[in-house]
Amino acid sequence: MSRIWDISPALDTASPVFPGDTPYSQQWCATLGPGCPVNVSAITLSPHVGAHADAPLHYDNAGAAIGAVDLVPFLGPCRVIHAIGCGPLIEWQHIAHAAGPGLPARVLVRTYAHAPRVWDPDLTAYAPETVSRLADLGVLLIGIDTASIDPASSKSLDSHQVIRARGLRVLENLVLDEVEEGDYELIALPLKLMQADASPVRAILRHTP
Repeated sequence: MSRIWDISPALDTASPVFPGDTPYSQQWCATLGPGCPVNVSAITLSPHVGAHADAPLHYDNAGAAIGAVDLVPFLGPCRVIHAIGCGPLIEWQHIAHAAGPGLPARVLVRTYAHAPRVWDPDLTAYAPETVSRLADLGVLLIGIDTASIDPASSKSLDSHQVIRARGLRVLENLVLDEVEEGDYELIALPLKLMQADASPVRAILRHTP
């Protein structure tokens, strides 16, 4: 039987959001009672709250919406690499120990010992050169346990521009606290939102004996 690691954070009104993004909120449109057989809610949120996949549209006006992207990068062999406490940027030396021969097409980097449940303005991001080297090795998707692959204060979004130019996909806001370094199967499918710049995902890793 497969073991599953749920690497998605809980999504509720306490979920941290990037400054300026729309937080999670929910209201009840219908409730069980006389004359009503169901509970029905309406939710409002930025698609970047919680674990999510960015679309090219997020960083390129001519880019595809998330519902139009190929699903292949979001499903398949994956390597989790630890760079816990590495500083503001994941440089190549922080992941080189686990980025050798046989590197799968999906790489997730753990930077927190324990992912915070509050906004972290000093989040760790990818150095753009690291993203480029991973692309050179055939990586199709990169992921991280922070809110962005670029520093929170960045206006140029250099690592996002690398994934735009190289055609990579990205997962952000993962929770890798319980995940040891090593190889897994990743399943993190975005919703088929045909006008959206991102999508929430229920991201999991699994080992199959």
